[in-house]
Amino acid sequence: MSTDDWFLSTIERGNTFTRLDHRHEGRALTSGNTARVHVHGAGYFARLRELITAQGRGDLLLFTDWRGDPDERVGEDELTIVELIADAARRGVIVKALFWRSHLDSIHYSEEENRSLADTVREAGGEVILDQRVLPLGSQHQKFLVLRHPGHPERDAGFCGGIDLCHTRRDDARHLGDPQTVSMGAVWGRTPAWHDLMVEVGGPAVGDLEATFRERWEDPTPPSLDPLSRIQARIHRDDQHAEPLPLQEPDPDPSGTVDVQVLRTYPHKRPRFPFAPSGERSIARAYVKAVPRAERIIYLEDQYIWSPEVLSCFADALRQHPGTHLVIVLSTFTTADTTIANASAMSSRNAALDLLHEAGGERVHVFGIENHEGTPVYVHSKVCLVDDVWMTVGSDNVNLRSWTYDTEIACALVDQREDPREPRRLRSDDDLARVLPREVRLDLAREHLDRADGDDADLVDPDAMVRAFEESAARLDAWHDGGKQGPRPEGRLRRYVQAPIPARELPLGRLVYKIADDPDARPRRLRGTDWF
Repeated sequence: MSTDDWFLSTIERGNTFTRLDHRHEGRALTSGNTARVHVHGAGYFARLRELITAQGRGDLLLFTDWRGDPDERVGEDELTIVELIADAARRGVIVKALFWRSHLDSIHYSEEENRSLADTVREAGGEVILDQRVLPLGSQHQKFLVLRHPGHPERDAGFCGGIDLCHTRRDDARHLGDPQTVSMGAVWGRTPAWHDLMVEVGGPAVGDLEATFRERWEDPTPPSLDPLSRIQARIHRDDQHAEPLPLQEPDPDPSGTVDVQVLRTYPHKRPRFPFAPSGERSIARAYVKAVPRAERIIYLEDQYIWSPEVLSCFADALRQHPGTHLVIVLSTFTTADTTIANASAMSSRNAALDLLHEAGGERVHVFGIENHEGTPVYVHSKVCLVDDVWMTVGSDNVNLRSWTYDTEIACALVDQREDPREPRRLRSDDDLARVLPREVRLDLAREHLDRADGDDADLVDPDAMVRAFEESAARLDAWHDGGKQGPRPEGRLRRYVQAPIPARELPLGRLVYKIADDPDARPRRLRGTDWF
């Protein structure tokens, strides 16, 4: 198997201005990496605490985020995110961060929280830029973190995924929710359960994540663009020019078996990104190349599942390969606080799912999940696995907004280790299943089925896992439909049923989707080729 069959070439990325594809003699990826997926915020925060606490003078801590709550605790004790980061800065760690500046808190975003965290880190000697270099109503949605240790590259690490440094994220496999929570609506309960993940990489890929950070950090465009934001930035000292970073250290030596390609979304805007003057759509392009190769199974966990234009590549896979199953785990409900916004979201989701069902029929399996108390779990993870060979973990959702409008980042991964548990070939072109993506699929499957670690021999075959999912969801649905009589069946999966949109809400909801939620803020549907 050639990784090039799955990953983008430099030309296919479509952005010759980024330094990523020029750091490796024109090769658009790195080889020899280690990779580990952290499922749930509690484990991810614990790992960050372990690594950041071990950093000392001259080490680098670089990160971006959508939102940061300074008082979010990283464990069961009182240590908070902001104390963890500020303590590192006081020890002499070079701390640089880019947070979304956000829109005004009067429309319920994150301006106050992000500024509070920024001020505390600044006082400790770090530097935080509140970055609003986005399209109107767009956001800086990238979530990644890089730790470098000059002279000790074996300790370097990078993280990429969907977990923000904020309230609700520190949940674990029990899905009882983060004690520090936000209100998301009555259906989610008092402490909303949160399902999410990050990938940790070591090896040369750390250098590509750092290069992505440096591209944004070195952008000479003022971080606040509109007049009101610039006035507020001056008042709060948010408009300071980013201080230069030390020269980038050589990439860590190869130490593993995983090929990694760093993918991004940058919109085409003015002032232009100097590293992507026409934008970048490599996340979208990677899906369009890899997903239609599926011959057995596509496993997808995602927050939204909106936009038929985006889901068209999944529909292509289902049409081209009649043996392919598509398994989707999503958030059953939205967090919309108005009926119009909910109608907008559900209208787009229903259209996307209708496309998939038309293409794949009974081979499309859509589930929500709940905890053992019967409360729905909010699925915030953004992971896709194709035939246990290619996988991606990132900040991007499967919708047009993430593929065209906001800034996003993802790591696509192919493990060169073949999985020996199923000698039968999964694919017609001799691509055997790989260790990392199969382990991730089985790990997630065991959680959703209430299986113990290692209890997955019958799930290795994709068809068998699909049957196990369907049977488990059917038992739990029947238990609910029967008034919850008798012991609750094992498992957390519920079949997702598309909700009809009330007729009085549908026309206005569709209009809101096309104008407000449409990533290009235009009252028209985008063609599937618009991200090329």
